[in-house]
Amino acid sequence: MTAPTPNPATAPPAPTAPADPRPPFRAATAWVTGLLAAIADDQLGAPTPCDEFDVRTLSAHVVATAQRALALAEGADVRTMPTIAEQYDAATYAALVESAHESWADDASLSRTVRVPWGEVPGAAALWGYVNETLVHGWDLAVSTGQPAEADPEIAEATLAVAQQFIPRAIRTDPNVPFGVVVEPRPGAGPTERLANWTGRQSVGWMA
Repeated sequence: MTAPTPNPATAPPAPTAPADPRPPFRAATAWVTGLLAAIADDQLGAPTPCDEFDVRTLSAHVVATAQRALALAEGADVRTMPTIAEQYDAATYAALVESAHESWADDASLSRTVRVPWGEVPGAAALWGYVNETLVHGWDLAVSTGQPAEADPEIAEATLAVAQQFIPRAIRTDPNVPFGVVVEPRPGAGPTERLANWTGRQSVGWMA
């Protein structure tokens, strides 16, 4: 039996390749560098929206994210790398992300297949994942330490659009998906907060 020909009018649209993630990654990491630099010593033990992390541990996780972004651009298998770094300071983070920017400068890095915890994907898709993680953890750090919690709105909106496409609501019940159920944004929530909500973060208790 011959398979029916799909009707273009009713077939779901194929996922489209998102724009170059490198400018958003640079903007997101610059924002987080500033957040890390402004954390006071007496805030390091404060809780965060990541239940298992205080501010110090979350900062070290953010540094580890930068380590993985750099290693991925250099062809490493980041699945074997630690998720918590030994350092948690802004200077270490800034140096790592600057090296990462240099390593991702080659356009070929965006199409090269890389291995990440969620599978084998083009480099561009992997780097968008790090943009998402950087912005969401930036929001976590900001609300935990009383800093402005909105990154560049254009970057956050673009990242939210990518997240909605590649981390849809429907997959949240899969125990292998490291994102909680989508949280409905509060009225007036900015794009960075809405991105955090999309990945399962609650605003209640963290936003005025």
